[in-house]
Amino acid sequence: MEDNYSNIRKWEDLDIDILVKIFQLLDIFELTSGISRVCSSWRMACCDPLLWKTLDLSMLRSNFIKIPLEPFVYVDGRSDRTLTRILKISLGLSRQSIMTLIFHFNLYVSDEQLTYTAERCPRLRRLVLPAWNRIKKPGMCKAIRGWKELESLTMPTIANPPYILEEISTHCKNFSELKIMGPCDIFFASSLAAYLPKLRVLSLRCSILYKDVLIYILDSLQHLEVLNISHCILMEALPPPHHKRIIKEIDVTIRQKASRLRQFLTCMEDSCVMCQRTRTDEGLVRWYKYEEGLWKTDEVRSLTL
Repeated sequence: MEDNYSNIRKWEDLDIDILVKIFQLLDIFELTSGISRVCSSWRMACCDPLLWKTLDLSMLRSNFIKIPLEPFVYVDGRSDRTLTRILKISLGLSRQSIMTLIFHFNLYVSDEQLTYTAERCPRLRRLVLPAWNRIKKPGMCKAIRGWKELESLTMPTIANPPYILEEISTHCKNFSELKIMGPCDIFFASSLAAYLPKLRVLSLRCSILYKDVLIYILDSLQHLEVLNISHCILMEALPPPHHKRIIKEIDVTIRQKASRLRQFLTCMEDSCVMCQRTRTDEGLVRWYKYEEGLWKTDEVRSLTL
């Protein structure tokens, strides 16, 4: 009987590479549930860099209510504690291997959580952070200064873009790709031209975009290779009493200016469901109303999740 038991391999004797392949099938909740404490070999497998190239927190959302004053959301304490626990475990196991970090558009990260994360993933190259309500200027600046290898950012529209774009320009020398989830006005566009003139990829999909802003971007960002304005409401400012009008087709002037781009992605079709949704939401898409994960899509392959 003892001989039979001695021939049975134990879990801790399983090859590390096989354990890593098994753990790659787990989501972030399962990876941080305590499996790293089973035994030393399981912990070694849990720390393998293959598991931590991407930290995808897009399954995690804050339990929040909207409030009339800044930061305009109140996040439940239990929700905050859950995020903090997952961050601490993930960042401890990852051992600075994380290169892509993805947050849900309804995951409201605090200053403390962001700076804690930034200090423990200095090799970050791509950040998807659509909600900034609770992040103040000093916290965001401190994080950006630590991400010197950052190349790609997905961010919301913010009222004061120069401060963040200047930080990126100063500290992230390989930065080349930006996605703005919300309207891009002339102030934002001029800030891009001032601080990120060598930007190569820009996505403004599913928002309001004025014709003069689009022309300014095409004229000012001379290194731009890919521009995505799919499903945008393209507007033109008019003198009183009309003020503005919706443009139904891209005119010849814009197409000529965009002809130097490798890709100029557009969609303004009445039959397009996403175009209809952008118009219904008046250029500020309420992603929570639609299919889960729809916010992750992008016509630019490198920006889709």
